[in-house]
Amino acid sequence: MFHKNIKLILAGLITVWSVYQFSQGNIMNGISILLLAGIFILFYFKNEFILLAFLQLRKQNFDGAKKWLGYIKNPEKALIVKQQGYYNYLHGIMLSQTNITQAEKYLRKAVRLGLSMNHDLAMAKLQLAGIAMTKRRKREATNLMAEAKKLDKNGMLKEQIQMMKQQMKKI
Repeated sequence: MFHKNIKLILAGLITVWSVYQFSQGNIMNGISILLLAGIFILFYFKNEFILLAFLQLRKQNFDGAKKWLGYIKNPEKALIVKQQGYYNYLHGIMLSQTNITQAEKYLRKAVRLGLSMNHDLAMAKLQLAGIAMTKRRKREATNLMAEAKKLDKNGMLKEQIQMMKQQMKKI
């Protein structure tokens, strides 16, 4: 909705207003206004459109997720680096159903930019391994699966990794 720098400026101005309310003895107003400033700081680090796109993906609504991601114009300027990674990660996941070449491009960019959660990074590498396996690049797929297994500390992707290893033996 707002550019990332505008969010910080608004948070700073609202914080100044909150300090003024505290100095006037309006403690509850100051606390409430400080919470409002916290919302802008939260949305600086977690983009609201990316959060809404994740919610749509949980419902398996790819069109809705694409719509929310479409609201982000010029992601290089509007998002911080980790958010750019998640922006590309979401595009890669959605395109992996239809266009694997484009999906590979987006997922590689997401891995390069970085994702803050290890299981998201493991999922991206597992998707890339599946794409490499589809394109008959067995060595790259094996390396990516090993990296994904190392990143998956909770074992959430254990079944998918085992399934891909079984398919790899058939190639």
